[in-house]
Amino acid sequence: NDKNQSNNKYGPKIMKPDAVKAIYLTGWSAGENKKLSNLISIAQQTEINSFVVDIKDDDGLVGYKSDIPLVKEIKGYTQKYDVDKVIATLHDNGIYVIGRLVCFKDPILSTKRTDLAVKNSSGGLWKDNYGKGKTWLDPYNKTSWPYLIDIAKEALEKGFDEIQFDYVRFPNDGDKKAMVFNATDKKKYEVINDFLAYAKSELPEAIISADVFGIICESPDDTEDIGQYLEIIGKDIDYISPMVYPSHYASGQIVNNVKFPKPDLEPYSVVYNSLLKAKSRIKSAKNYKADIRPYLQGFTASWLRSGNYQTYGAKQIKEQIKAVIDAGYDEWIIWDPTNKYPVDAFNKKQ
Repeated sequence: NDKNQSNNKYGPKIMKPDAVKAIYLTGWSAGENKKLSNLISIAQQTEINSFVVDIKDDDGLVGYKSDIPLVKEIKGYTQKYDVDKVIATLHDNGIYVIGRLVCFKDPILSTKRTDLAVKNSSGGLWKDNYGKGKTWLDPYNKTSWPYLIDIAKEALEKGFDEIQFDYVRFPNDGDKKAMVFNATDKKKYEVINDFLAYAKSELPEAIISADVFGIICESPDDTEDIGQYLEIIGKDIDYISPMVYPSHYASGQIVNNVKFPKPDLEPYSVVYNSLLKAKSRIKSAKNYKADIRPYLQGFTASWLRSGNYQTYGAKQIKEQIKAVIDAGYDEWIIWDPTNKYPVDAFNKKQ
């Protein structure tokens, strides 16, 4: 119906729900009819009203056929899903579609255009520790920025309702001393903030969110040295999504003056204290624009030592959602890389 549609220069959109309650989908899941139908059925039965769908994942590939010249030139897309069909289907079901766009972890552009990559002090391109080692774009090199924004613009034209930037940071896994940047005298967090300000200026009508490490809600300044500084990163955009996954906090981590010997075993308290701490810090930041919409853990962290993790199911998801509400927020996204979500984790549709 008309009142749920808003028209801007990008064509029809679903209006943002008062409170986004979302689950995350890979491009591959979006392209599997049966899987997509199952996920839509969760939204039909429950409070879920939004999906986060990959535009470009950390494999560096846009998940659908792109007409952007540079994407085509570097073979930077693969057909994971039919974007027009998927968005039409989701919109027909009243689902708000957030496009996740991985920024600086881009092994495609950084290997095809080595001038844009983080270099290694011993020569060649720097690689992170994950898997076989991935190359990254150097956020200091602004030449890559328009590429990311062009992908966002095309996604908005395709009908995505919001752009969510992920990996909007510097790399943090691997030999950090060997990293060589096209550096200026700017600090890392200033560079990341400049990128987000640039994105907002290029996409003035779009709702823009950015994923950030959960620990930045606790750590002062840019302690993690990735370019994410809580009091500053939300100045130009609409939402930040701290990934407050309990499993990602170190054993014995102190959050909001509470010590967590085994954080994965205390999902409510970890999420609640992370968000309370973030809230109190943001309150004293000047000209802060972004609201908080956390990513919550929907997966089991079986890589942790036995006894330090638990199986995450409906109960653990519900506890985290309750923590968000109790901390005074009403939006959230559940992250499970396999996109399996227990329907009973969510309130039934009223």
